[in-house]
Amino acid sequence: MLVDDIKKRMFAAMKAGKTVEKEILRVCLGEITTAEGRAEGPLSDDDVQGVLRKLVKSNREALSAAETPEARAELQEELDVLQSLLPRALGVDEIVAALEPVAAALRAAPGPGPAMGIAMKHLKSTGAEIESQDVSAAIARIRG
Repeated sequence: MLVDDIKKRMFAAMKAGKTVEKEILRVCLGEITTAEGRAEGPLSDDDVQGVLRKLVKSNREALSAAETPEARAELQEELDVLQSLLPRALGVDEIVAALEPVAAALRAAPGPGPAMGIAMKHLKSTGAEIESQDVSAAIARIRG
């Protein structure tokens, strides 16, 4: 299970003296424990990935607001650790290729919002791991 992998990585980071990695993994485990308390039981790997995605999102927001180079470097290191725990998301080029079957519908959509809805529905049906900003970039490329 993913939680066990996170625990193993945290202990390995402790032994290796990787403070930033150890601390962000500790935060992950705390968030997972909180979510398990709300769910009144252990989380599935998909639920754990959802918790990790929320942490990635908040880390990205903090990274964009960071003022000092040291803070940015630490937040980037944390972000790298968090992203390594999640399945690799498709890149923009891969998303463009995956959206080829619905490209005509994307071009015909009245605006970017409806186009995003079409794209997300199609991509979710394929089970692809995606980042919404990459989907937006792919839609912009398809719509010209």
